[in-house]
Amino acid sequence: MSAPPTAVVHEKKAAVIETDLPSRLDRLPWGRFHSLIVVALGVTWLLDGLEVTLAGAVASALKSSPSLRFTNADVGLAGSAYIAGAVLGALGFGWLTDRLGRRKLFFITLALYLAATAATAFSWNLASFLLFRFLTGAGIGGEYTAINSTIQEFTPARVRGWTDLGINGTFWVGAGLGAAGSLILLDPNLLPGDWGWRACFFIGAVLALAILPMRIWVPESPRWLLTHGGERDARSIVDGIETRFRDAGHALADDDLTRLRLRARDHTPLREVFHTLFNVHRRRALVGLSLMTAQAFFYNAIFFTYALVLTDFYQVPGDHIGWYLLPFALGNFLGPLVLGRLFDVIGRRKMIATTYALSGILLTLSGYLFEQQMLTVITQTIAWMVVFFFASAAASSAYLTVSESFPLEIRALAIAVFYAFGTALGGIIGPAFFGRLIDTHQRSEVFLGYLVGSGLMLAAAAIAAIWGIDAERKSLENVATPLSSVADGAE
Repeated sequence: MSAPPTAVVHEKKAAVIETDLPSRLDRLPWGRFHSLIVVALGVTWLLDGLEVTLAGAVASALKSSPSLRFTNADVGLAGSAYIAGAVLGALGFGWLTDRLGRRKLFFITLALYLAATAATAFSWNLASFLLFRFLTGAGIGGEYTAINSTIQEFTPARVRGWTDLGINGTFWVGAGLGAAGSLILLDPNLLPGDWGWRACFFIGAVLALAILPMRIWVPESPRWLLTHGGERDARSIVDGIETRFRDAGHALADDDLTRLRLRARDHTPLREVFHTLFNVHRRRALVGLSLMTAQAFFYNAIFFTYALVLTDFYQVPGDHIGWYLLPFALGNFLGPLVLGRLFDVIGRRKMIATTYALSGILLTLSGYLFEQQMLTVITQTIAWMVVFFFASAAASSAYLTVSESFPLEIRALAIAVFYAFGTALGGIIGPAFFGRLIDTHQRSEVFLGYLVGSGLMLAAAAIAAIWGIDAERKSLENVATPLSSVADGAE
């Protein structure tokens, strides 16, 4: 959809718009339109799960590759390049998403991911591999900001929590796909050794190529358009969506619609962004940062060292790791899917605190059993499935929290800021910390690391219980008043 002419934008910038469009989006029943949004946009989480899993699954193949011959340090450096790209991509594309629109950016970020992950398959040395992994991460990081904001702005308020958690849980569908794909493509009986790992990186490229045309049918967010002088386009989009539902036999009542008064603006200055995040909404910022950091450390520390625990303490062959990743991924996927509706029914604050606390307690218990050598490789896998059934819902709720807690005009950048902070504090430090503990080959040292992760989750649970917000079944504008909102009687 083309942007309004510049002259029109400036004319509407000073005008006060009175609209009921957000309320009309929230009253819609779930329908085929929403399913299209979920499939076309929610694939981002699946792709990230795929990429993270492949990074570990192809490590041995990269080390034995005749053209690359990576060392363990090179493999670790590649993982860092991906994370660094995701952090910087989230920040840069998050800023552009709020400034230029959701629709433009979710095309750009998916195209970048597609090109970069395909290019990874043609890497010829360490430098080229690191560059392409960095760009792949940048595409995924940018996708997070553009996609999460778009999905939330179209989803009816009463099912926003369940939808968001369910989509985030598909990360583990991607992880399972990566594990299964690596088991097949890395089989030397199927492909030569230096071809298998290259073929693995085409899995994500093929998926992205299939999804890219579907995004053509996803319109720009009417909520974003309203705050950027596109009231006419926003109304046209909502009218078209409602027509689909009426043609499908749905009756849409016009009573109880809430009207908003907004003053359009072409952008929000960065100074105002950070003033809003860390001054006006500093308690929400504390909650968001706590949740994101705790889950990033908890997940990345354990998931990135999952294979090391299996090989070093349970003597699982490296080429069999995928078989243990599949049930782990299943537990992670089922958590948000099964528990997601409770975040809309029981409430955000109660469920966030509960899932974070249970994750910490269960990891402590399973870590103690591990330290006492009371678990086999099978019971260890089952224990992790149970722990991460709850932890997956908890981690998904962190993204839900930061994306619905802040005003519309800065939502994408808010997601990027807390994703970046959480990943930097928890995601980068965690794997290195746990890697050192595992290198000691002492179960007691690894258990100490589990206690640190559990402590962070319990602290985040307490912070959410005290200062979390009850955003369930509320419109985004009620959860966080838009910066462009105009009080009644003001002009």
